[in-house]
Amino acid sequence: MAAKTRAVGPRLQVKQVKSGIGMPGVQKRTLRAIGLRHHQDVIEVTDTPSMRGMLFHVRHLVQVTPVGEAR
Repeated sequence: MAAKTRAVGPRLQVKQVKSGIGMPGVQKRTLRAIGLRHHQDVIEVTDTPSMRGMLFHVRHLVQVTPVGEAR
């Protein structure tokens, strides 16, 4: 069985600042795919082109910060 390896590369801190209630279903599903479940959730994700595309799709609902500048 292969060991899980942590993705190496730039990381982004993503905070959901608006609720998905009342948004189209595709945007709600995008939030879930990113890993956000509740309003005010904060997660770290790897900075990849596919993740950037998902974040762009829900840019009005999230706040994105590079991890190195997180405070």
